[in-house]
Amino acid sequence: MTAGLLLSVVLTAVVGLTIGLLGGGGAILLVPILVYVAGWNAGMAVAASLVVVGGTSLVSTMMHARHGRVLWGIGLGFGVSAMAGSFAGGMLANLIPARALMIAFSLVMLIAGIAMLRPRPDRGDATQRARWWFIALLGIVIGFVSGLVGAGGGFLIVPALALVAGLPMGLAVGTSLLIITLQSASGLIGHLMSVRLDWPAVLAMIAMAILGSLGGAALSGRIGETVLRRCFGAFVVVIAVGTGAGQLVA
Repeated sequence: MTAGLLLSVVLTAVVGLTIGLLGGGGAILLVPILVYVAGWNAGMAVAASLVVVGGTSLVSTMMHARHGRVLWGIGLGFGVSAMAGSFAGGMLANLIPARALMIAFSLVMLIAGIAMLRPRPDRGDATQRARWWFIALLGIVIGFVSGLVGAGGGFLIVPALALVAGLPMGLAVGTSLLIITLQSASGLIGHLMSVRLDWPAVLAMIAMAILGSLGGAALSGRIGETVLRRCFGAFVVVIAVGTGAGQLVA
């Protein structure tokens, strides 16, 4: 194992911490690590990211579920409809320049991040208001955007659940992990048909990411609603600005 790959395995613990704590952000952190630190090509990096993020999200989902922070009906409905939207977005992606897609995605992330930073009024019991058709529609829209840019969508799923569907932040994070697990599994099927992975390295990354995610899930339950939402918002804003600036100067 090269020094770059070893460092990538260690850094995967930070990716897992982010997944467990914030319910998203794994792929958009791990892919650059695998490309620029491990030296893998983009195809391998994306496929490995789907394995690591999907496996880690599954374990984190179980951790959050133990504390009642996963809404299974909403998560499954959102996840299945997001798969359909992601397929449609992926079909359309080839017709739009990649740079334009990433700039647009950065703007969407920036708007979502800023919205998460703003105070949110009490909207009552959101779990009673979230109708199945609304959750399905929301899943299709988020899945479509994710399919366009090839991202897992965690950066958009949590704001969609928290701001649009009105879920408390703890439930939004836990439910988002279930959705990401479904989307990662769906996307991985296609990638593994054309990409060969370094499975010992990938399994080591999964182990490190799961360790990080356990800590993240434990912290998530101890951080207040407002603080957690603002941490997520700040994180999204930083990534959005970095992604957008990278595309503009490229």
